[in-house]
Amino acid sequence: MDDQIAILAGLAEATQAALDRIETAPTLAELDVVRREAIGKTGKVLAVRRMIGNLAADHKRVVGAAVNEAQQQVVHALERREQELLGSEPVLAHPFDVTLPGLWLGDGTLHPTVQMMYDLNDAFAALNFEVYEGPEISSEQFEFDYMNFPPDHPARESMDTFWLEGMTGKQGAQRLCLRPHLTGASVRFMRERTPPFRFVYPGRVYRNESTDARHERAFFQYEVLMVDERVPLTAGKFLVDTILSTVFGRDVPTRMRTGFFPFVEPGFEIDMVCQVCSGDGCRTCRYVGWLEVMPGGSPHPNVLRAGGIDPDRWTGFYVNVGLDRLVMMRYGIDDVRMMHSADLRYLRQFA
Repeated sequence: MDDQIAILAGLAEATQAALDRIETAPTLAELDVVRREAIGKTGKVLAVRRMIGNLAADHKRVVGAAVNEAQQQVVHALERREQELLGSEPVLAHPFDVTLPGLWLGDGTLHPTVQMMYDLNDAFAALNFEVYEGPEISSEQFEFDYMNFPPDHPARESMDTFWLEGMTGKQGAQRLCLRPHLTGASVRFMRERTPPFRFVYPGRVYRNESTDARHERAFFQYEVLMVDERVPLTAGKFLVDTILSTVFGRDVPTRMRTGFFPFVEPGFEIDMVCQVCSGDGCRTCRYVGWLEVMPGGSPHPNVLRAGGIDPDRWTGFYVNVGLDRLVMMRYGIDDVRMMHSADLRYLRQFA
């Protein structure tokens, strides 16, 4: 009995001391100190529970109930005092003059490549082109088989393409990769639509190659494809002119050279006069005055068949643009690595 009386007396003393400190706590920080010292893990009020073990069963119930009641008293007192302090304490640590002018924090802006992508989307939307999106993880089937790449083509090797882990021994639809170009998505689009149609397809692609002023492992392309019963080469030239006039706001000299790409027949290398040096020669164009910006040509009959389209009736024209290179031309940038550096000094130029 004496032990019970002593424990209850100690509990009453600790509770009252906590309540007194709560009433006089001058700040929220001080109130938090009182909370930890009274009802925290090692608090004096709750410490009484560790003394109950040696008491008789009926005495344990009495002391346990007293501890719970004391804890509730302290909790209610803490909540009440916290509300009082919240209403009286200043929100700011120092006085604030509301008449002072605000600080300009700067405006956000789009990355120049993204901005150009939007500009091109708007230009082609005005020509009734649909904007298409495809998966960044694709397969050997869509990226190479359907694109008429021969089985031994070097682009299928890991030295050029990022294959996903665990692809050894797999082929076709089972062999997955990061898309090395956007052209593979054209078959996906063809299978979802009925010709005639026209669409643009912007996005990031991935190549396993060394980086330098003109090459990156991850970069943006912009593909344009139109399919109809009759698509002359002049229509392809019109696509090229639309792209470059949108980017630069003026006509840009171009040239189309015969080139080989497995997915087009005939195929063309499309060059433009370097806009960094105006054709005089610089590091960006390797001192020749011209910069290759896109391949183009009519879809190969095997590609049309893979898309479920009869090549005897339908034809078309592809254009695949290196979007980062066009941004370099537009702003006079001589190193493509700047495009993906996340250097704010570079990005703020386009704000």
